[in-house]
Amino acid sequence: MENITILIVDDNPVDVRLTIEALKQRHQHNEIIVLSDGEEAMNFLEKNGKYKNAPVPDVILLDLKMPKLNGQEVLVRIKNNPELSSIPVIVLSSSDSPSDISESYTNKANCYITKPFDIDEFFKTIQAIENLWFDRAKLPTSEKSQ
Repeated sequence: MENITILIVDDNPVDVRLTIEALKQRHQHNEIIVLSDGEEAMNFLEKNGKYKNAPVPDVILLDLKMPKLNGQEVLVRIKNNPELSSIPVIVLSSSDSPSDISESYTNKANCYITKPFDIDEFFKTIQAIENLWFDRAKLPTSEKSQ
């Protein structure tokens, strides 16, 4: 499996640390980029300002509850931008609200996963994401390295 670039957009430092730790257990060499608010994420993805040379992520792990632009707003902007719309966006949220789930899929999320509160379950969840999205799924942006 080739190395991939993962963009984590989440403002909770504990969740970010646990996610990175879980991701690094099996895939030490993947590039992981962390941004803590939706506005910064869109600047990164749209290559604005200091992000003009930012890499295009292969997959995005997106939290919903964030400052400036929330996850739904970020999701809509990604999926409505032809240059970004094919990037898989996995909503990884503490919310299990049916309205958040429904809205995420309406806004074209590729997957919605509720963050478990138990650390062991959290690690298992991240490993399940890796098994499907990094090991099994064919990612559209993987062409860039061929």
